[in-house]
Amino acid sequence: MSGCKLSERSWEALSSVLSSQSSSLRDLDLSNNNLQDSGLKTLSVGLESPHCSLETLSLSGCLIREKGCASLASALRSNPSHLRELDLSYNHPGDSGVKLLSAGLEDPDWRLDTLRYGEACCSHRQCLIEEEELETFSLSQLMTDLYTRALTSTTTRE
Repeated sequence: MSGCKLSERSWEALSSVLSSQSSSLRDLDLSNNNLQDSGLKTLSVGLESPHCSLETLSLSGCLIREKGCASLASALRSNPSHLRELDLSYNHPGDSGVKLLSAGLEDPDWRLDTLRYGEACCSHRQCLIEEEELETFSLSQLMTDLYTRALTSTTTRE
């Protein structure tokens, strides 16, 4: 569904599908849609449902800001057991959005293992973000640090 120019009604329908008892949707790519914070708030209703079994969600380039990240973090706190991979690259989460979602990597109830912002990737095993780091780094410094850690980790594996 990447780049499909989905509307507010689409977000409501997708939210309904995610919260359906019969939903078997595991991967959802909504990249390059005009989701914005209001659409993510609507979609988050489905994500917080105990029936939601989505494991991978790509929201790259969806014009998401801090408020959208807050809605998403709230939904994942309500139902932390399903989502494993989240791509928020090419959005504008701001420092507080990064902090809210990155905290989930440290929460043992969250299954979130990979979180992407921009070109950086933060995985639970590779680069846990400490709260103190988030308070001392600006977002651009944090992105640079995460990117460096990801490159170092990738280089180390090869």
